[in-house]
Amino acid sequence: MAVPRTTYQTKKFNLSGLKGISDKTLEMHFKLYDGYVKQTNVLNEQIAEILKDGKIDQDETPAYSEITRRLGFEYNGMVLHEYYFENLRRGADPEPDKTSDFRRVCAESFGSWETWKTDFVGVGKMRGVGWAISYQDPHTGRVSNHWVTLHEVGNVSGFRPLLVMDVWEHAFLLDYPPADRPKYIEAFLANVDWEAVEQRLGRGLRSPSPL
Repeated sequence: MAVPRTTYQTKKFNLSGLKGISDKTLEMHFKLYDGYVKQTNVLNEQIAEILKDGKIDQDETPAYSEITRRLGFEYNGMVLHEYYFENLRRGADPEPDKTSDFRRVCAESFGSWETWKTDFVGVGKMRGVGWAISYQDPHTGRVSNHWVTLHEVGNVSGFRPLLVMDVWEHAFLLDYPPADRPKYIEAFLANVDWEAVEQRLGRGLRSPSPL
C-alpha cells in the first residue's frame, strides 16, 4: 500500500543587493535551505517506505522514531527559511509605514512601536543559535516575540509567524563576527519587506483584544 506524501520544491529568491547582507552570505544560505528541503523529502520517503505495509514492525521502531524526530528539525528548518527569505527585499524601507496594520498591532500589543522593536531586537540578541520570531495570537490578535532554537523547539502552537529573523551564525558569519550580531540585526531590519509581513496578519484579527 503506497503512503501518500508531499514532495517539496526548493523556492527561488531574488535578494541580491541587500543592505549589509552580502550576496556571498545569501548564496551560502540558499544552499543550506536547499539542504533542508532535500532532507525533508528524504525523510518523508523513508517514513513512507516503513509504512508501506500499513504497520511498524518492532525492528523498525528505533529507525522510525529517529526519522520522525529528525523530520521536525528538517521540515521546520525548511519552512522558517522560507518565511525568512520571503520577508526580505531590496530597497526596503527602514520601518513600516506609520499607518500600517502591523505597526499599529505591535504598538497596541506593546504600548508603542518602539517597545515592540526593543523587545524583538532583544530576543534576537539572546545568547545561543536560533530564530527571533514575532507571532500573532490568532485568538486575540496580539503580537508577541519569541526565541525558537533548533527550528522546532520554542514554536508557539497555533500562533501565526509574522516576522522571522534567522540568528543562527550562518546567517551573518561571512559579514559579521559573532560578537557583532547586533550589526547583523540592524542590517536585517533595514531589509525587511514590511508589506510581506503585513500580509501575514490574520484577517479580522488586526486589532488586539484588551488584556
